[in-house]
Amino acid sequence: MSSLLASLMSSANALRTYQRALEVTQNNVANASTPGYAAQRLALVAQPFDPLAGLPGGVRPGVLESARDLYSEQAVRGQLAYLGMFEQQVHSLGSIEAALSVATGAGIPGALDRLYQAFSAFSLSPSSLSARQAVLHRAAELAQAFRQTATALEVARTDTDRKIRQTLDQINDLGQRLAAMNAERRRGGAADAGLDAQLHTALEELSALVDFTALYQEDGSVSVLLAGQVPLVIGEHFYALSASYSVPASPPPSYPGAPPPVRIFSASGQEVTPLLGGGKLAALVDVRNRVLPSLLGDPYQPGGLNVLAKAVADRVNGLLTSGWISDGPPPQPGVPLFVYDLTNDTNVAATLDVDPAVTPQMLAAIDPGPPYTSNGIALKLSAIASGLDPADRINGFSFVEFYGDLAARVGRELANARDSRDFRSQTVAQARSLRQQLSGVSLDEEAVRLIEFQRAYQANARLITTLNDLLDTTLGLIR
Repeated sequence: MSSLLASLMSSANALRTYQRALEVTQNNVANASTPGYAAQRLALVAQPFDPLAGLPGGVRPGVLESARDLYSEQAVRGQLAYLGMFEQQVHSLGSIEAALSVATGAGIPGALDRLYQAFSAFSLSPSSLSARQAVLHRAAELAQAFRQTATALEVARTDTDRKIRQTLDQINDLGQRLAAMNAERRRGGAADAGLDAQLHTALEELSALVDFTALYQEDGSVSVLLAGQVPLVIGEHFYALSASYSVPASPPPSYPGAPPPVRIFSASGQEVTPLLGGGKLAALVDVRNRVLPSLLGDPYQPGGLNVLAKAVADRVNGLLTSGWISDGPPPQPGVPLFVYDLTNDTNVAATLDVDPAVTPQMLAAIDPGPPYTSNGIALKLSAIASGLDPADRINGFSFVEFYGDLAARVGRELANARDSRDFRSQTVAQARSLRQQLSGVSLDEEAVRLIEFQRAYQANARLITTLNDLLDTTLGLIR
């Protein structure tokens, strides 16, 4: 009698165990497409079997285990940090490249070429009013081209600043969410598969924004350290990042009127800008503090576009003011053609213009020499295009070549960023595929388990029915 009751209890426990296992399998199938979800497995524990000692054996549910592989998670996050950085570089550098037009006849190169042609016509007919008017018109076109390019790059800088603020907001929001999840996991939610999926999804989103190290604690919480050093999330506490536009105390700025760089600070006031090794934020800061200043300037450099604008304006003005408008008597000295902000070398391109007081008759064509040449200044102006005179060159480049080098550097960086983005897209896909193999839900495997546990459940149900019939018969005999 006691053996029948023990067997009945053992079968009932097994029935409950298989019911729980079926629920776990069904939950896996239902969450197969849930972001961040890792397959769950219910451990089955065999009970001691010793009939003589009254141990009926059977099975009971063990610990609910997650198939999540932390190494594959870190591999995915590491690749996403690079992918996020290169994707942002492609977007930001693309807008900068578009501002530096190199199309035939367009932008600054096209305007320079047309001004050179006007100088050539002026040298052939220095007394022609139409040739002189053409010089003024083409000079105004060139000044406008510089201003338009500077404005487009300034728009890119403003857009970069906006995206830096947005990215910091996203990072801080994710940090707050992670801190809240840590608090919930500490209160006993560490085994919650849904909460676990949310936590790892948040970590994956964060990895595309900034490079960090995740440390898993015994209490179920996750510590997030920027570059493995600066705390972003520790337990239930979140430490916000912030941005400041300021010039470091050292070295002193050479161009104090220029826009300052962006600097990223931790909640404790530590500057972490040099620690940004990956993610969208690193790309934005690099574009803001390196790429754009190389063109527009910053407190430590005038910027290539301003260098070119100043060189062109000063060379043309220098030649014109070295000549005569007329030989008099008395001789009438030449006047400068271009004007710009003389107080700020990082603002030359944005302010370059033709002096409105200059008329066609005021263009100096005479070179007083020696030797005296009636169209000598006009000839020197037309010779700027060749770049043979060292005064017509910047760092060994003619003016057009110097601009082309500026645009080419951006183009090369953009091409490298595109190649790196495509490569990282493949490595992210590979890392995710490996993670899926290790931690994801396999519908084929779950189908096998579902059939296995269903059959085990059905077998135990039949055993219980048989044991129940035997028990009824035994009780009937006793009565």
